[in-house]
Amino acid sequence: MLFNRRNLIGSALTIALFASATSTSLAEIQINLSDVLPESNFMVKNATKFAEAVKEATGGEVIISVKAGGSLGFKGPDQLTAVRDGLVEMADINISQQVGVNPLFGAEGIPFLISSMEELRKYHEFIRPEFEKLAEQNNQKILYMVPSPAQYVYLQVLVDDIEDFRGIPVRGADKNTVDIVSALGMAGVAMPWGELIPALASGRVSGVATSATSGVDGKFWEFLKYIYPTNHTWGCNMVTINLDVWNKIPAAQQQAIEKVAEEMEPGFWEISRQGDLDSIKIMTDNGMELVEISPELRAEMTKRGQALQEEFLQRVPAAKPLVEQFKAAAGK
Repeated sequence: MLFNRRNLIGSALTIALFASATSTSLAEIQINLSDVLPESNFMVKNATKFAEAVKEATGGEVIISVKAGGSLGFKGPDQLTAVRDGLVEMADINISQQVGVNPLFGAEGIPFLISSMEELRKYHEFIRPEFEKLAEQNNQKILYMVPSPAQYVYLQVLVDDIEDFRGIPVRGADKNTVDIVSALGMAGVAMPWGELIPALASGRVSGVATSATSGVDGKFWEFLKYIYPTNHTWGCNMVTINLDVWNKIPAAQQQAIEKVAEEMEPGFWEISRQGDLDSIKIMTDNGMELVEISPELRAEMTKRGQALQEEFLQRVPAAKPLVEQFKAAAGK
């Protein structure tokens, strides 16, 4: 009898503990965040810090798991539609790679429009509301945005004249970048990050247009020699969440998440700025050379970029009033 009573008590405790564990797990909202960049990239580190802050702010009720390095099987241009269609709950999205969904996503990358991160902040006063509308049209909400650092062109050869660029196959992450390097005389190649290193190793491309942080991620010193501070374009990543998922999160937790995003975003911008400086040092310490672009070459590059700027605004007329408002506000 005693044995049976102990068994009953033990069974009751087991059931109670199981019910408690089940109720705890049901209270948690588990969310995957897809990122194509490697874990070493500052964008991924930002996302990880954001996930940790969200967990704390929501009392552990919202758990975001960052899946880096394209481990969920999505490439950069797939990220927006993957969130839209509910294939993943969240993603860290390179905005300019989404021009196939809507060409206005290329408005940050208009050639030689933005000359500094301060100007980019000013531009965001006009462009960000439009991006938020586009995100909503694609069944998602922007939580925060972070710029890539200043842009460079990395080559194997030393260039001091615009004609020296001619025919060099150079990878760009998006159509705008490919158009820019092609206008400068290079043979632009659109290519996702995941394909870049094999392409450099095989000689399919012999140059890259991207940021300094990406240069470190790709260990460009193993393939390339010279760093040209072209600063030809700017662009941001946005971390978004599927609206169907967002709407299932209790209002109090939504407010906590939005507060975390708002408070952390300015710090993420500063991380980007410092990441540029630190990454250039790493690459030069590994034998690469930062090349000063002559005033003559810079003038020719800017001239060709202006023509592309006009072409973009003709092709994407929705961007024209945004650019005009920005130029007026920035005194350009």
